[in-house]
Amino acid sequence: MFGISFSELLLVGLVALLVLGPERLPGAARTAGLWVGRLKRSFNAIKQEVEREIGADEIRRQLHNEHILSLEQEARKIFTPVQQEPTPVQPVAEPTIHAPTTPAAAAPVVAATDATPAETSVEHVAPTAAPTTPAPQDPTLPPRAP
Repeated sequence: MFGISFSELLLVGLVALLVLGPERLPGAARTAGLWVGRLKRSFNAIKQEVEREIGADEIRRQLHNEHILSLEQEARKIFTPVQQEPTPVQPVAEPTIHAPTTPAAAAPVVAATDATPAETSVEHVAPTAAPTTPAPQDPTLPPRAP
């Protein structure tokens, strides 16, 4: 604790024996032991008291912080308006009509006759309409009602 070695303790004991004498040395040693014990107990008591105070201060600080946090949360609830998000509407996919991509449907057809260029007519072939009911394996469409 204080860095006292055995040789130093032996020297202190020898000086005490010479100063006090052999009759009073045991009583002095007993009294010194009591004083050392009291000092140790008082230091330990002070140490524990300080640790309790530090712990109590820490607990008080923690409780105070928790109280402040709960007040802040209540204030946020009061001062922030409650915004209810509208329920999102699922868009309904419209069925698409696919026109066949054949050369007859893509380009106008010129009639090949023995007529003169003035008599040549351009015919437009109308594409055939695809079925209006979608294929059952199309994943982009919502399920059909039975």
